[in-house]
Amino acid sequence: MPWIMRPSRGQRRTLLLALLGGALVSVPVGWWLTDSLRWRSPLYCIETLGTLWNGLAPLPAGLSPTCPDSQSYRQEVQSGESRVEQYLVSGWQPLVAAQVLKAEGYVLLDDELMAPDHYSAFMGRTVPAELHYTAVRQGPDTLITISGAAQ
Repeated sequence: MPWIMRPSRGQRRTLLLALLGGALVSVPVGWWLTDSLRWRSPLYCIETLGTLWNGLAPLPAGLSPTCPDSQSYRQEVQSGESRVEQYLVSGWQPLVAAQVLKAEGYVLLDDELMAPDHYSAFMGRTVPAELHYTAVRQGPDTLITISGAAQ
């Protein structure tokens, strides 16, 4: 007698139904798990890694993505109320990401050097401004924050 026997028609049907049921359960659970892990991730605000402003342009060399620690920012981004991206770059380089945005059609509508280590600007392709851009010195680095409405 062989160790493995050919399943009967009823056993095949039961196996097929079990596999389909497993797929029906695991696909939504997998999607939910992936989605909830994104919001717990330290890079929850970066939708497309390696790009600036969710795929607008490749990320310039030297910029390291990060996200605000604030729970309220996390909730706003998750609910789709707003969008934020943050980047760290070594040294005082307040315009490194703004130059990329300008090359992609964003115009500087208003800016000011609020302090020697704090630059702020409003940028947009239309009026009113679509993006708020800030750069602040954080130790030896520059922390750049780009925020705006969710797209």
